Amino acid sequence: EAASPAAPSLWQLTPRASLLLVAAAGAWAGVVLLARDMGSMPGTMGLGAGSFVAVWVLMMAAMMLPAVAPFASLYSRTFTDGRGSRLGAFASGYLIVWTLAALPAYGLAWLAGRLAGGHSAAATVLAVAIFAACGAYQLTPVKDRCLARCRSPLGFMLKLGAYRGRTRVLRAGLYHGTFCVACCWALMAVLVAFGLMNVIAMVILAGAVLAEKTWARGTGFSRALGVAALGLAVAVVFEPGLAPGLHYAGTGGMGGM
Repeated sequence: EAASPAAPSLWQLTPRASLLLVAAAGAWAGVVLLARDMGSMPGTMGLGAGSFVAVWVLMMAAMMLPAVAPFASLYSRTFTDGRGSRLGAFASGYLIVWTLAALPAYGLAWLAGRLAGGHSAAATVLAVAIFAACGAYQLTPVKDRCLARCRSPLGFMLKLGAYRGRTRVLRAGLYHGTFCVACCWALMAVLVAFGLMNVIAMVILAGAVLAEKTWARGTGFSRALGVAALGLAVAVVFEPGLAPGLHYAGTGGMGGM
């Protein structure tokens, strides 16, 4: 399935869909405050599962709402009566799927924390595995198909338009969120290597996701990200500091990568 150059754009947002950008800005403010307080601890940052999920949802709201806003705007214009509650239901369904993704993320972060605590060689192996998995996945047809759902949404929109019932908008958000997780999970896994509260890494990855989904050359950019990740998989062998989230080093959650 080829990606269309006419991907949904931030410049085509409805006024109500623009509220998703306001929500994302608020989430970014919360992330920055947390990063200042928590520092650059690797792994789960000392959080229990419940607290980790809460922080993860805040991070995903900050990083992913700008990327989903154009699609949500298109959906609300096409299949809903324009009420803000409908857009909220769509965004809620979308974030529910990303909330569920916190569970495997917590497991991977827990493993990273254990290795960072005294198994530097194993931590480097994990960094290689994370970068290599990301790079390889970015170059697969599965990634291309999932990305095409966001970049060329017409057929996808027709399927969502067939939903009926009071929960149809929520289910549409769940369905779209599922494809979004399938599209972006590998990029999010890279956060474990860079440090989950590494704000610079979060900004770069959020920008990468947005470019994949809305830039005219997003498909080629997605593949370039895969090549870059494979390069990091090699480079981290010689410079383990490229994966600060797997080492007890660094001084701040807003620090460099």
